[in-house]
Amino acid sequence: MRLTEPLFDCIIADMNNIILIGMPASGKSTAGVLLAKRLGYGYIDCDLLIQNEQKALLCDIIDKNGVDKFIEIEEKINSELWAERCVISTGGSVIYGDGAMRHLKTLGKIVYIKVGLAELGRRLAGKDLFARGVVMKKPGTTLSELYDERAPLYEKYADIIVDCDRLTLDQTVEAIARAIA
Repeated sequence: MRLTEPLFDCIIADMNNIILIGMPASGKSTAGVLLAKRLGYGYIDCDLLIQNEQKALLCDIIDKNGVDKFIEIEEKINSELWAERCVISTGGSVIYGDGAMRHLKTLGKIVYIKVGLAELGRRLAGKDLFARGVVMKKPGTTLSELYDERAPLYEKYADIIVDCDRLTLDQTVEAIARAIA
């Protein structure tokens, strides 16, 4: 299914930036790039901004500085972000920084890419969450515990919630585009 021209016009006329939030492996970065291309927007990946500023991978920043310092770094970078006509993919832990979330709300619509726990489990099966740079406030936190902790925060900050459970990448992009139209 392809987006029609009137839908593009509606999105571009009504939006400045689209900010994607959600759990690790929900598709923020991958869908974000495709959504930006589809809309003719720029694309910003906040995890890459953090890595660039710190000159290290997310997991190495967390390992070296600890979770609290990483959250502080993430909040600073997201709080100072400025963009126009961009799709912005945030890190999954951005919701721990209330100041960053308030700032991001001033930049555009916040879209929570909601994916169920079972689907996240399938997507992350066999993957090392620490190596992905996933922020876990307590060592040994399970994916289920992380989901229970974060889901209410994603819902709190979201302007739009898009259920993308069991959707393909193309279907996810389509669902987000329709929701923001």
